[in-house]
Formats: sequence, C-alpha cells, structure tokens
Amino acid sequence: MTSDTRDKDGPAAAARDPDLFEEFYRRHFDAITRFVARRVTDPHTVADLTAEVFLAAIDSADSYRPGRGSETAWLYGIARNLVGAEARRTARQAALGARIAGRRLLEADDIARLEEQLDAEAAGRRALAALSGLPQGERALLELITVDQLTLPEAASALGLRQVTARVRLHRARKTLRGAAGGVTDEPAPALAGDALIAGAGERA
Repeated sequence: MTSDTRDKDGPAAAARDPDLFEEFYRRHFDAITRFVARRVTDPHTVADLTAEVFLAAIDSADSYRPGRGSETAWLYGIARNLVGAEARRTARQAALGARIAGRRLLEADDIARLEEQLDAEAAGRRALAALSGLPQGERALLELITVDQLTLPEAASALGLRQVTARVRLHRARKTLRGAAGGVTDEPAPALAGDALIAGAGERA
C-alpha cells in the first residue's frame, strides 16, 4: 500500500481548511467505509461510524505523523477504536433493543448502497471470524495485515506498536494459525482462513 506523503493537504491541513477537508474525506471515504463494513452488519451503524472516524480524525489531526505510516493506516487505527467502542456500547444496550438515539435518517438509496457494501465485505467478515481464536493483540495485527491489506509497518503504526513488537506478534499468530490449520476437518474453511491467512500475513510483512 502506498503511503500518503502529501503533507500539504494531510490531516492537519484538512482540519484548518474546509476545501482540503473535502478532498481528504473523498480520498479516504471508500476505504473507511469498507473497513467498517467488514466489522459491522447494520448499514445505519456503518454510516454513523464512518462519519465519526472523520470527525475524530479532525479532532486529533495534529497527532498524525507521516513518518510512522500512511494516512490510511492512521485512519484505520481511529476506526478500529471506534468500532470497538461501538461493539462494547451495543453489548451493554442489547437488553434495551436497537440503538436509535443519534442515528441520522438514511434515504432508501443510501441504505441500498450500504447493503451492497455489506454484501461485498462478507468474505472479510468471515476472515475476521476465522481469527477469533487468537489473542487480542495478535488478532488485531493479523486482521489489519491480511484483511485490511496494510503492510507490517502500517499495521504497527495503526496499533501504536514498535515494528519489532509487531513482528513478534505476527510470528506468534502465524504459528498459531499453522497449528489450527493442521487440525482442520473436511468442513469448508471460512474465506481467507487457515493457510490463506498465513500466506497473506507473509506477503504483507
């Protein structure tokens, strides 16, 4: 993945200039929507979280350091935190029903478009499910590399890790997956599971 090096119209500049923010938003909207749609199944929540990612990015624009990774990797780090917070919030409110407060109304075309995006990312969600047995730190790293297609340095940046720490976690994750793949039955594996995930991790490292 190519790192974004356009400091002149990066997050800090976008936070100050509405026109640059519009360019920044358009540049990354599709990637962030796909990232969220791989982890969330409700189109309204996908729309809400995607918007929240860009609001959070503007609020923390000064924290972006081009030398630590691309704009995309930085935004994935923000998105991952927001998706995790949403999952925890939803779990707490499960007994009270679906969350409605603060949800913007979507037009029929918006819902259809997001449902198409959710369908397109179904394989990605199955891949994430295949990683569920890994320790949290290893899973987070491997999903960014194999599912979201970040390089090892970019994934380390998104998670706030040193590259050497990330490499150790990646090695452990691949070893665990090899062991799991060795005990696979005749049941079809989820997309990108087992050997494919191991291969993907090696290619992006």
